[in-house]
Amino acid sequence: MYFMAEYILEAKDIIKEFPGVKALDGVTFGVTKGEIHALVGENGAGKSTLMKIVSGVYPLGSFKGELRVDGKDCRFKNIKESEAAGIAIIHQEMALIKELNVTENILLGNEVQRAGIIQWDKAYRKAEEAIKRVGLNINPAQEVRYLGVGEQQLVEIAKALSKDAHILILDEPTAALSENEAGRLLAILEDLKTKGVTCIYISHRLKEILHIADRVTVMRDGKTIATLDSNGLTEELLIAKMVGRELTQVHPPREHKRGDVIFEVKNWNVSDDATNRGLFDLGFQLHRGEVFGIAGLVGAGRSEFMMSLFGVWGKKKGGTAILNGKNLAVKTPEDAIKAGISIATEDRKRYGLVLIEDIKNNVSLASLDKISSWGIVDENKEVGFAEKYTKDLQIKTPSVEQKTMNLSGGNQQKVVLAKWLMTMPSVLILDEPTRGIDVGAKYEIYTIINQLAEKGVGIIIVSSEMPELLGMCDRIMVMHEGKITGTISAKGASQEKIMQLATGGTL
Repeated sequence: MYFMAEYILEAKDIIKEFPGVKALDGVTFGVTKGEIHALVGENGAGKSTLMKIVSGVYPLGSFKGELRVDGKDCRFKNIKESEAAGIAIIHQEMALIKELNVTENILLGNEVQRAGIIQWDKAYRKAEEAIKRVGLNINPAQEVRYLGVGEQQLVEIAKALSKDAHILILDEPTAALSENEAGRLLAILEDLKTKGVTCIYISHRLKEILHIADRVTVMRDGKTIATLDSNGLTEELLIAKMVGRELTQVHPPREHKRGDVIFEVKNWNVSDDATNRGLFDLGFQLHRGEVFGIAGLVGAGRSEFMMSLFGVWGKKKGGTAILNGKNLAVKTPEDAIKAGISIATEDRKRYGLVLIEDIKNNVSLASLDKISSWGIVDENKEVGFAEKYTKDLQIKTPSVEQKTMNLSGGNQQKVVLAKWLMTMPSVLILDEPTRGIDVGAKYEIYTIINQLAEKGVGIIIVSSEMPELLGMCDRIMVMHEGKITGTISAKGASQEKIMQLATGGTL
């Protein structure tokens, strides 16, 4: 491929290597002005790595290949230089400082000042213009921590646009959003397109891709597989290109066998003074070998419910939890783990992993008592356990000495699962277990869930993806504003029924 004048951004023969891994192997990629160009592929395909090169996160000298913006050769040494060229990237993990207000976040590093003194009147006006561009109607003096996730995502986009970006890179922008919030974001991106902004859109939500993208580039194993026009494109074709094979089933089949009740919660009441939110008279039964789903809209209290059972959210006001016939008195995560409850939280990078540590250290983190005596870790045992779970869960890595930060999102999630499997739990809670993970890795994680259920582990899945709940669970409990609105069998459930309960209605 030759550099072409109509491309606003073009990369040619990009090679990027990490220790033991070739992340990009001769990638070529071109985006035309004013289009929404989707970039898809399995976790580890190289999408985020390529965008970090384009946006200057990985500087000149850390990769091979050529890069052009607006027809000019670019050799970015840092993010500041890429921003000066009109490129802005919004990462999957939002980079807002929640203790600062909207204006301070939007203009951070680009303050409106004179002689070192910030001109606040001008700053607030500039921030107000930026948030109006993305359809937000909020006070620019409001602290970011009081905004919803969807609003925070739009503040991120406003921040990028305030830097006069004409090429906007969005990495999994809807991963943490509800369907309504995601729809609003897509509408705003289409509006920005009419105003001349070019978008590169990375997502595992293929329905969104087919709805919004003009063209789609597929990557696999660090290489460019194809660039396709979205007209007439189907999910099946995209999946086949992404994984290199046809994926006939999204959810692996499982024979639904459930045993006796393994875990029961009754009249669970919790309040949290910091957020002024609560949980009211919650209860459920979980059977041995059952996959039990929890649905609800953002703010329903699903994650808070699970975290309170694990001893890390709110103040318990009443209720009982019974595991294997014994009343639990869980005050800390250590109590929960010892009792046989483990939880993989929705934010794996913040709460699930120590990214600067290697795989073996992360896997053993919650089970140090199994590999140590007198406070000294037996490194041979640690390596042995890590290698066992790496093999069992098919974690793609050169060795268990690999830093967890260098793994793809899907493989990071498998490390989180390995950590909790090593505790040998009776109950495993999975909060958004496949968020930001591609279809191939999702299938592998679903298979692991089924295998655990077959061994008698009670599985609880909290998910915002209704097809996931319907495809994986035996029963689904729905929450609304800290209360349970209904529990239905997955066989008789539908997205419409779940949504009716999730909005506070009844069946």
